[in-house]
Amino acid sequence: MHHLTRADARRIAVRAQRLTADRPTDVHETVHDLWLLLLNPTSAIAPSADLVLWSRIGSAYDPRELEDAVDQQSILEYRGTLRVAQDIALYRAEMAVWPGVGDRLKDWQRSNRQWVADNEGCRQDILEILRADGPLPISELPDTCVRPWKSTGWNNNRNVQMLLGLMVQMGDVAPAGGTGRDRLWDLAERVYPPVPPVPLEEAFRVRDERRLAALGIARRRGPEQPVEPVDVAEAGEPAVVEGVRGEWRVDPAQLDVPFEGRAALLSPFDLLLHDRKRMTDIFEFDYILEMFKPVASRRWGYYALPVLVGDRLVGKVDATADLKAGVLRVNAVHEDEPWTADARAAVDAEIEDLAQWLELDLGR
Repeated sequence: MHHLTRADARRIAVRAQRLTADRPTDVHETVHDLWLLLLNPTSAIAPSADLVLWSRIGSAYDPRELEDAVDQQSILEYRGTLRVAQDIALYRAEMAVWPGVGDRLKDWQRSNRQWVADNEGCRQDILEILRADGPLPISELPDTCVRPWKSTGWNNNRNVQMLLGLMVQMGDVAPAGGTGRDRLWDLAERVYPPVPPVPLEEAFRVRDERRLAALGIARRRGPEQPVEPVDVAEAGEPAVVEGVRGEWRVDPAQLDVPFEGRAALLSPFDLLLHDRKRMTDIFEFDYILEMFKPVASRRWGYYALPVLVGDRLVGKVDATADLKAGVLRVNAVHEDEPWTADARAAVDAEIEDLAQWLELDLGR
């Protein structure tokens, strides 16, 4: 059992996420080390995946590198994330038994299976047209569903979109380049690398190990997540963190390693923050994305960027990229506690680097 202080745990997490002074330089290597990039359509400053890579690499990062990697299929989109193509082999066995096996299926999984079965004709129509003419955008795929998708949300009657999402989980189709409305779809067999799938139980184990390598420290068990878990089962070695209840799992490769921190501005969808309970337990950081709150209820701003200095999350930067005016507008810099002069200078340097990377003037 490893006994860690909160500072130990924070440094392990920051180092695992490539946020130390030793910056990475290669996009493909960085995505591999981070395990995944979470995708989100909001780009008040820049797309989240690009912000994550900029926060690691700095203004030398060119978003066209990521675009090219996606178009060349060395980095692939999978269920709202980007991953290196080789990692898809860790999901193929699970796709083959979608939506799962045995008595562990939940009601919503059974419901999805029945909805796909009811619309098997549409599924076959989509596969046939993609086989003949793919890759294609969603606008060119037929909606021959006999049972519409019913929802109280915005997905109501979005039959092809919902069917494609389930067909991704089944291993039928995959995104094949582009983003948003311009995303292309193709048969998964023409997108995914032609390598054998990793057997199911081994794949679960390797995924836990890879996730822990990217997080550094995580809970053995956590709340269920729709796509990417925040827990790691038996990966790594057991640890306790001083002042925090319960047992953790830690990546032994991150123990007793020197730490040299720096300042960084983080995307709200950065994996360092993804597990909000871990963020609170280890970093003692108060943060919530406020874009869905009324303006009068916001404390930090529409799309405030969490601020990392060394091994501490210390504040938020409320900024917006005004592309028409050519300005990065910094509306406020929130210090959770008063910063030192060195910390303030380091954060200012990151804000200036962000403006340079975006090719915008800096407005305060």
